[in-house]
Amino acid sequence: MSGESRDACGVVGIYAPGEDVSRLTYYALYALQHRGQESAGIAVSDGEAMVVYKELGLVAQVFDETVLKSLRGSLAIGHVRYSTTGGSTWENAQPTYKTGPAGEIALAHNGNLVNSLALRDMLEEAGGDPSPRGSRPSTSDTDLVAASVVRVSDGDIGEAILRVLPKLSGAYSFTMTDGHRIYGARDPQGFRPLAIGRIGEGAWVLASETCALDLIGATFVRDVEPGELVAIDGDGLTSIRFAETRHASCVFEHVYFARPDSNLMGQNVYATRYRMGQRLAEEAPATAELVMPVPDSGVPAAQGFALTSGIPYGEGFVKNRYVGRTFIQPTQAMRQQGIRMKLNPLREVIAGKRVVVIDDSIVRGNTTRQIVAMLREAGAREVHMRISSPPIKWPCFYGIDMPDQDELIGANMDIEAIRAHLGADTLSYLSIPGMLNATGIPSDEFCTACFSSEYPVEVPQHELKGKHVLELNALESKTKPQRPL
Repeated sequence: MSGESRDACGVVGIYAPGEDVSRLTYYALYALQHRGQESAGIAVSDGEAMVVYKELGLVAQVFDETVLKSLRGSLAIGHVRYSTTGGSTWENAQPTYKTGPAGEIALAHNGNLVNSLALRDMLEEAGGDPSPRGSRPSTSDTDLVAASVVRVSDGDIGEAILRVLPKLSGAYSFTMTDGHRIYGARDPQGFRPLAIGRIGEGAWVLASETCALDLIGATFVRDVEPGELVAIDGDGLTSIRFAETRHASCVFEHVYFARPDSNLMGQNVYATRYRMGQRLAEEAPATAELVMPVPDSGVPAAQGFALTSGIPYGEGFVKNRYVGRTFIQPTQAMRQQGIRMKLNPLREVIAGKRVVVIDDSIVRGNTTRQIVAMLREAGAREVHMRISSPPIKWPCFYGIDMPDQDELIGANMDIEAIRAHLGADTLSYLSIPGMLNATGIPSDEFCTACFSSEYPVEVPQHELKGKHVLELNALESKTKPQRPL
């Protein structure tokens, strides 16, 4: 992705008595590392006590053999995070844990609520967070959900979850546990994915993507449906619908976020991206000697473009596999250094050629501009940029941390101006109908808000402050009388 948009998070839930549950959860999270690199955590229970271990860093940095051996139990949930509500701090790492007079819950969240301030106000009016005083404060919507569940619980956490879910607005795929059961839930629009799998007899897995199921040897059963809550224990899996549904799954999962070896909504992600490249070649042909991807996310579309166009496919960049995604760096200057650390052009492949460069999207345009410059330096005669999604013109409020609209190059320049800014000879994007058609899924089942401005769930004005809305609101409220919690 030639941009600086951040991933959605990844969640896991495993019920597997007799298995090494923490290790299974670790490997499932490892498969979902692409969805979040800020923090990782696991909550595990043996039916008597729940232990939560989380820390800032990658999965392999947070967990080692000693830690995993200490996390013993028959069920667990896990999380990898990129922050969409609340800053990147230990307090906001997940799973979040809350306890009250009538139960406890650990909760992992993929998505972003758009009514977090209203939820906080409702929680305060009900008496506030019931967790013991002295616990570290959090500024995430996830923390509010967990606190709301234990606040309304009368001893049955499952029933409490059902009371809270209808009060939430926005995007969420949850994995949760009360120490005895695993729960999974998706919002009524189904913005974020959540798959169900099985490992042998009596063992179940919930995961954001099917690639996590594959890694731990689980068999895919089905997706958790929008507006569905599933509960898993020794009696198996039970399901209840808690809301009327209107499908609006995030199409950007298919464009970029999901791993190519995952299946979403019955379609293989690699095959979808390949078809996007084919449609792009039909909509925006180019005259060139080489089709090359921006690795790794542009590879399937580039292969599809090459097949349909008849232009040979080649690898024009060597990627350093030991450098993380450029957007992880906290400053733009570090991101710019990161792209040169990560990609090195192959002069022998590029020099003297007209090249078609395929990438999945452009956000700010800074990275793409560097890529074009590197190709020029490597001797490319012409550089034709082709993007396998439409221009991103609006921010996402449902779990993708995109920049504000004034930083989105597609919102502030027309295509010709973007081309000139990038320094490319030509620039074309895939159309919205072309993108949707390539998925093989009915177009009315998708959210396309970042491309079309058609937001399926209304975003309150105060939530437009973005992922730090709770911190900003707290600062604004410091001068006001505070309600006792």
